[in-house]
Amino acid sequence: MHYPASKLPHIGTTIFTVMSQMANDYQAINLSQGFPDFDGPSALLNAVGSYIAKGMNQYSPMSGIPVLREQIAAKVTRLYANPVSADEVTVTSGATEALFAAIAAVVRTGDEVIMFDPAYDSYEPAVELNGGIAVRLQLPPPLFQIDWAQVQAAITPQTRLIILNSPHNPTGTVLSTADMQLLLELVRGTDILLLGDEVYEHIAFNGQHQSLHRYPELYERSFVVSSFGKTYHATGWKIGYCVAPPPLTAEFRKMHQYLTFATCTPMQLALADILRDEPEHADNLPSFYQQKRDLFCSLISNSRFKFTPSAGTYFQVVDYSALSDLPDLAFCEWLTKEVGVAAIPVSVFCKTPPEMRLVRFCFAKGDETLQRAAERLCAI
Repeated sequence: MHYPASKLPHIGTTIFTVMSQMANDYQAINLSQGFPDFDGPSALLNAVGSYIAKGMNQYSPMSGIPVLREQIAAKVTRLYANPVSADEVTVTSGATEALFAAIAAVVRTGDEVIMFDPAYDSYEPAVELNGGIAVRLQLPPPLFQIDWAQVQAAITPQTRLIILNSPHNPTGTVLSTADMQLLLELVRGTDILLLGDEVYEHIAFNGQHQSLHRYPELYERSFVVSSFGKTYHATGWKIGYCVAPPPLTAEFRKMHQYLTFATCTPMQLALADILRDEPEHADNLPSFYQQKRDLFCSLISNSRFKFTPSAGTYFQVVDYSALSDLPDLAFCEWLTKEVGVAAIPVSVFCKTPPEMRLVRFCFAKGDETLQRAAERLCAI
């Protein structure tokens, strides 16, 4: 039996799976994979059970349950002054599915897709599987800010798409209004499309999140992806959505309907309820996570790690160069096995990592978990 060659020969098991398994094997405190160790709002959880009991257990419409799409459109209009309609919203089985569907919808053989390292690990495989070419631009540490002159130089006639991730995983940086203006000037008069990975849209600490929704000229060429899992502490539900102008939505749905077709019905109905009844949950999320960031940073302030508090997401990047000369993956393995705290190495998000000694901790944890982890980190 001769099996076909791998379509992704250079791809192994994701680092999130590797580190979470290692944390489990060594009973370490898992600050690696980005999920909370606390539940979402009780009203949301109870509503799911209620809808299951009421028999709302069959397929939802392919594009998402209308009442949920209407509530998403209302939220986008309220927060970003972008008056989208429910017809521009597609509910997906997680943000990763939405990212893949958007890329599959527009990337063809030979098309180039600009992305920024450190880059979330699902971007490049999706591009390659659709015949595209990933053009990876390294964001320089420690600030990890985009050099727009470098972006301009990377644009060619084959450039189809630019992927933007803000607030940024893993570094926690956020795009500014100046960044958005430079982006606007860069793509004006071109046919370049944009894919906004905005799953941490409600976890920005230093002012308003600069969504592509805020800029009509940018939105008209954009897929904007978000995640209910990040917003409602329910990452295991794997429910996200994509908002895009009608021509892009039409192409997006052609991909979506053959990837997952539809998403869990009772959960969609429950999410529609909480969006309608408790809009303040999303509004209060920045302060909720800023308190956790500040607690974690204060707890490790006397450690030998060096850091600047994260500007967004629920991740904190730290520099361990005063502690070890080990490469970051080896350091994370040592940290998990010997110290009992699991982290994520930043270099794995880069194609050609620069010289750096950085790891990422997740602070979306209960205060007691953060305190126990910090005690171990400060004892190094």
